[in-house]
Amino acid sequence: MPNRRALATTALALLTAPAFAQEPSIIVQSTTSTANSGLYDYLLPMFEEESGIRVNVVAVGTGQAIQNARNCDGDLLLVHARPAEEQFVSDGMGTERTDLMYNDFVIVGPEDDPAGVSGMEDAQEALSKIAEEGASFASRGDDSGTHKKEMQLWSDTGVDPTEASGEWYRETGSGMGATLNAGIGMGAYAMTDRATWISFENKQDYEVLVEGDEDLYNQYGVIPVSQEACPSVNAEGAQAFADWLLSAEGQEAIAGFEVDGQQLFFPNAPEEAS
Repeated sequence: MPNRRALATTALALLTAPAFAQEPSIIVQSTTSTANSGLYDYLLPMFEEESGIRVNVVAVGTGQAIQNARNCDGDLLLVHARPAEEQFVSDGMGTERTDLMYNDFVIVGPEDDPAGVSGMEDAQEALSKIAEEGASFASRGDDSGTHKKEMQLWSDTGVDPTEASGEWYRETGSGMGATLNAGIGMGAYAMTDRATWISFENKQDYEVLVEGDEDLYNQYGVIPVSQEACPSVNAEGAQAFADWLLSAEGQEAIAGFEVDGQQLFFPNAPEEAS
């Protein structure tokens, strides 16, 4: 049996042995559209090879992503609900918000188009017609960036769709892909970001019916989480990823991402950030 002195010596050696160096990493709290579209699968290998920093993405609705970052469960925020993003920075939770890229929202629906909105460019008018007809509409209902934009558009029409919750207005409480699947299953209209729609495989007889309204513009922003608010964040790694995304190299990479020959995101970082 080993003596006590030998056991103590072994234990001390284990305690004082140098730890194996771990690969630096960051957590990005992100909206779902950037993940579901495949953008991160395309971008991250470039950044990780260049920087040696591993990026772990938590893809949830924008509201949940912001809440997670408020809980200090992330190093960088990449979402698409500008007022909420600016409030996050104003509250001292983020260092700075910067425009990163944009695309747009569209309203999709079945080919038979029961509300007759096909070809319309006025999103509020289209939503008003859907409500007047009592045509089924599937909403994420999850406080995501898409849901926030949808509710803003409903507010502009003067219609409160939640009064018809469970009737023609169906709230899924789910992500965009699941909401599209549910909507298609019930023959309902839905609003989605274009990137998710292009990447979505279960389109069946659905098509884009309403597009082109400037109110459907969809801006994405990037925000490093403040180390003053969250001492445990990897501020250096988060800033390195933000700087790369906003650089000429990162912006070019975003512009080069395509699905079925279609560009999904359009970089628009300020020139001084690149």
